[in-house]
Amino acid sequence: MILGILSRKRIPRSVLAIVLAALMAVTTLPINQSLAQAQEGQYDLLIVGGHIVDGSGSPWFEGSVAVKDGKIADVRRVINATARRVIDARGLVIAPGFIDLHSHSDRTLLVDGNAQSKILQGVTTEILGEDHSAGPVPPGAGKNLKQYGLIRDWTTLGEYFARLERQGMSVNIASYVGAGQVREVVLGNANHAPTPAELEKMKDLVDQAMREGAIGLSSGLTYLPNAYAKTDELIELAKVAAKYGGIYTTHMRGEGAHWKRSVDEVIEISEKAGLPAHILHLKMDGKPNWGQMAGQVKQIQAARDRGVDITANQYPYIASMTDLETCIPPKYLAGTSADEVKRLQNPKVREEIRRAIATGLPGWEVNQVQSVGGWHGVMVASLQKPENKKYEGKRMDDIARQMGKDPLDALCDLLVSDNDEAEAIYFNMSDQDVESAMKQSWVGIGSHGGAPSPEMTFLGRPQPRSYGTFPRVLGVYVREKHVLALPDAIRKMTSLPAAITGLTDRGLLRPGMAADITLFDPRTVIDRATFENPMQYPVGISYVIVNGTVVIDQGRHAGAKPGHVLRGRGFEVAPQ
Repeated sequence: MILGILSRKRIPRSVLAIVLAALMAVTTLPINQSLAQAQEGQYDLLIVGGHIVDGSGSPWFEGSVAVKDGKIADVRRVINATARRVIDARGLVIAPGFIDLHSHSDRTLLVDGNAQSKILQGVTTEILGEDHSAGPVPPGAGKNLKQYGLIRDWTTLGEYFARLERQGMSVNIASYVGAGQVREVVLGNANHAPTPAELEKMKDLVDQAMREGAIGLSSGLTYLPNAYAKTDELIELAKVAAKYGGIYTTHMRGEGAHWKRSVDEVIEISEKAGLPAHILHLKMDGKPNWGQMAGQVKQIQAARDRGVDITANQYPYIASMTDLETCIPPKYLAGTSADEVKRLQNPKVREEIRRAIATGLPGWEVNQVQSVGGWHGVMVASLQKPENKKYEGKRMDDIARQMGKDPLDALCDLLVSDNDEAEAIYFNMSDQDVESAMKQSWVGIGSHGGAPSPEMTFLGRPQPRSYGTFPRVLGVYVREKHVLALPDAIRKMTSLPAAITGLTDRGLLRPGMAADITLFDPRTVIDRATFENPMQYPVGISYVIVNGTVVIDQGRHAGAKPGHVLRGRGFEVAPQ
């Protein structure tokens, strides 16, 4: 009919051709889609032709993923639609964005919200707050911010979240509230149990943090003042987190010779407080204990079999990293930094420490020097004084020879000089135990590292896990060693961490989920960071999308900061 009218009006053929083309375009549009919408694109982003590994553990299938308004709009083998941008994913794996179950980016994100070392690994969400969370803040805190060039303008976890949101960041974050942080606010660094009134203050602080958005309670029971907390104290604090649907996560009291009673404590806290428990960096620490991971796995599995919701995470390296001062028994580290320095300057105290390292000490759970087979197993990673920088990346026995001193004296002199801010890498694990833990269905992946960049020279030589954890799992433990199948490895980085931490809108490629997506080449993805030269980015991660925005574009950071603070269930029910 329309064509007949047009022909009777004797419209010129050139005009008629244009009108007919427009009519044909409109008639081929999907229902309810206007011509203007078609020109803009039905979707914001369309990723086509890749191998989709959806995070569930299911095998890959070839298909496409559509993104609209920061959400996944469609996932299927063929999507016939237009989009503002199309990414050709042929030869790439399309996976949910990786969730780092154990991150220490609390401060580095404030220095550089680009989160370079994490986003270039395919990480789109970081879980913060082990041991010492960003809030609540103890009186007089701030020493550890000086090296970062930061000034603290927050006192609570909620205020820290607001600071991050103002600055912007390339990744999402969620955080625990630290039991050690809470203890320090109320008791300082004192080694005594809280009075009933003090315990109530601690519980109130946990309650406040949960209402501000914490996802649970964390503890680091080898660090001070965490180590002073008894099991019953932790149970009472965990009960508060349980009230808001949170979880209890812990760096256990012992990861070597005393692993069994440490796991027993985790199980007891979970059962008596009534909430899930999560073990950070599951390992078998110390050469004398190598080969016992099978026993630890059996103990945890037995608890799960009887109904205890307990999980764990790990990083794919045979060395850990923590404070250099953990070479020394905790009894000599009590009080302020000034107290510690004064003790370490005392020749009599040094002799006591020397004997304790050589023969052990009752109640000392982790003798770091013995666990790594001697001073050569301790590599100094980070020192703050310019005159000490020459020792970074060197083993303690080599440093002692360079100083012309006994290793214990060399250690104490470094700690005194650096005001106990030094960090070290400890070569304390075996490949066999790492692989044994990795095979367990309830073990996810967490880097235990921050989000540095090579420009952050004040961090010294960080453990390579900060730059390479997730590509290392994919390149070494999937492609080279075949410890894991690719779908299972992706599940350990995506849907499993989301389920553990309660992030119900992440971790799977499903319509309606947040559009956090990582694309990588399974043939080339690998870490390049080493213990000697850790500040090297991985290769093989082509695109990383956070909340629908492309942050890593053809392997390069685009400068976008679309990350969100992901708050826990307590924030949802708290009066605003």
